[in-house]
Amino acid sequence: MEQVILVDEHDRELGASEKLTAHEAGRLHRAFSIFVFNSEGRLLLQRRAKTKYHSGGLWSNTCCGHPRPGESTRAAARRRLREEMNFDCELSAAFEFLYRAEFTNELIEHEYDHVFVGEFDGAFIAEESEVEDWKWATPDELRRDLRARPEDYTYWLKAALETDGWARVEEAYGAARGALRGAS
Repeated sequence: MEQVILVDEHDRELGASEKLTAHEAGRLHRAFSIFVFNSEGRLLLQRRAKTKYHSGGLWSNTCCGHPRPGESTRAAARRRLREEMNFDCELSAAFEFLYRAEFTNELIEHEYDHVFVGEFDGAFIAEESEVEDWKWATPDELRRDLRARPEDYTYWLKAALETDGWARVEEAYGAARGALRGAS
């Protein structure tokens, strides 16, 4: 059984819980979201596999997940990037935010989300059991599509882009600075 780290609103550890139980009860837990760009400033998006326990079939950031008890958040992010997208890259911490979302299947995401950014230009084959499809998009293209079809995207992707912390992605991801500024 997969365990998540329960935290308070300041990301202080309170204990652990089985992942599904935490999502059924809406317990605040630690999570991460990864945004990987290529050297042209395009963001790698994934469409979550329909078999995911929630938000299946929706477009989202490159990768996301939860650290396990005893695992650092950065190490967990790199592990999950390898598991979902089948590649690895250096990740820089960009910002953190808290969100809560209720889903139609009665699950609740209540997460203290650590956002990481990285750069990758290589070839990869995404894990089919995790990722239905993927694409590269400029931040400006993503924002236009989000305005046109918000129902096609995960809640946490939209929440991350709406935070003040998104501006810090520019600092954490220097190679695409010009492309990211154009997305504002």
